[in-house]
Amino acid sequence: MTVIRYSIVEHDGGWAYQLDGAYSESFPTHKAALRAAKIAAIEQQVGGEDAEIVYQDADGNWHTEHADGGDRPQAEVVDG
Repeated sequence: MTVIRYSIVEHDGGWAYQLDGAYSESFPTHKAALRAAKIAAIEQQVGGEDAEIVYQDADGNWHTEHADGGDRPQAEVVDG
């Protein structure tokens, strides 16, 4: 199972959570950023419905893939 980790960091004059170099919006307090990260982590683990994804690659070839809606990562929040 894939594990993703949200980190609480100082950002843009406040606090934010970060995942793979991308920041959330800034929050005025550490506590608010931590709360938002915990909510994001919970929502990240909610499954959806299966779907067929069709896309075209850079060479113009079309591909179809099956996406399992229940295949969700484990999400954690790292504080400190």
